[in-house]
Amino acid sequence: MKTAVVAIGGNAILRSQEEGTMEEQRSNVEGTVRHLVDLIQEGYEFVVTHGNGPQVGAILLQNEEGKDVVPPMPLDVCGAETQGQIGYLLQQAFTNEMRKRGIDKVAVSIVTQVVVREEDRAFSHPTKYIGPYYTMKEKEILEEKGWTMKEDPRGGFRRVVPSPEPVDIIEKDIIKRLVFGENRYVVIAAGGGGIPVIDRNGAYEGVEAVIDKDLASGVLASSIGEKLFILLTDVPHVSKNFGKQEEEGLFSLTAEKTRALLDEGHFPPGSMGPKIKAALCFLEQGGERVLITSPEALVEAIEERDGTWIIG
Repeated sequence: MKTAVVAIGGNAILRSQEEGTMEEQRSNVEGTVRHLVDLIQEGYEFVVTHGNGPQVGAILLQNEEGKDVVPPMPLDVCGAETQGQIGYLLQQAFTNEMRKRGIDKVAVSIVTQVVVREEDRAFSHPTKYIGPYYTMKEKEILEEKGWTMKEDPRGGFRRVVPSPEPVDIIEKDIIKRLVFGENRYVVIAAGGGGIPVIDRNGAYEGVEAVIDKDLASGVLASSIGEKLFILLTDVPHVSKNFGKQEEEGLFSLTAEKTRALLDEGHFPPGSMGPKIKAALCFLEQGGERVLITSPEALVEAIEERDGTWIIG
């Protein structure tokens, strides 16, 4: 049986310059899902993970605007809301596309909790920008209510929250059973990096944080024993000196070579860096192969005619 964990990038749901309407998001999801169903027809079973940045930002803004009418919800609950929202869109798109092609499978979404350590230093050094931009006056008001605010290099002030390292996936056993069991569902899980929870005195408790989606996806892959981790982005393969005259496509790499290129600064934090780090973490945790490519190039990449393969 051919299996994988597939992490889809934010452009698969909402693209830059788009307003974020439901029509836009549905159209983007349907386009991405068509390529993933091509993979199903190649004989693959997989778990799909996804980002939620724009969606959770919109929910936080709605919370802020409506706080005098209805009580605002904490960040972990807002993250759970996006798992339902995006999971619904993906489920429906998968179901419709598979029915169209005569594929007898069902897609299901799992609201996924991801364990983080309470002592993670990220909790005392919040760095992850979330939500809308605010003025200096609004910043001061929000700081009075306990928010940590920082100036965003792109202008204005934004809330920053901790981004702790993912440790474990609470629902991993049911996810594994759904993917590898007799019926073999398409499983949508760990949306937005999962809902961050800590284990406090024997009980799980949600925390105000955002987990990196790609890192959480790699931990999910490791926790269910998956050996192939696919990261979908907006380019068909990784490049050295990306965007420069001497740009060079990279198609086959060892983990050691990838680490060296990362250390040399070829994969910046705001671009390919997080995906490369997630790939290396997955390989260090027992994974065997990572593929980085775009949805459009996915089938060609699986056949090793495109994409970047990183081997542990």
